[in-house]
Amino acid sequence: MFTIISIMFVGIGIGYVLRNLQFLQKIEKSTSLTIFLLLFVLGISIGSNSLIINNLGRFGWQAAILATLSILGSMLASFLVFHLFFKKGGRP
Repeated sequence: MFTIISIMFVGIGIGYVLRNLQFLQKIEKSTSLTIFLLLFVLGISIGSNSLIINNLGRFGWQAAILATLSILGSMLASFLVFHLFFKKGGRP
């Protein structure tokens, strides 16, 4: 885990230093495509794993509840951050 986080921070540092290069401006578009491709390959991997598919009924509800609560928590946090730090014009 430390290695992965270290690689990410090295990438952030390199991106910050080289942020004015035109080449790096085009990488942003390919990042979304790469993430979509990784999610697709992850889906194929999960779909081909018979152990996961056979136990989907057992763990499916737990996963759905966990995902739903995670999304709601993220939405609440982003709403609070927006209203506390980015809303212009003061309080309504």
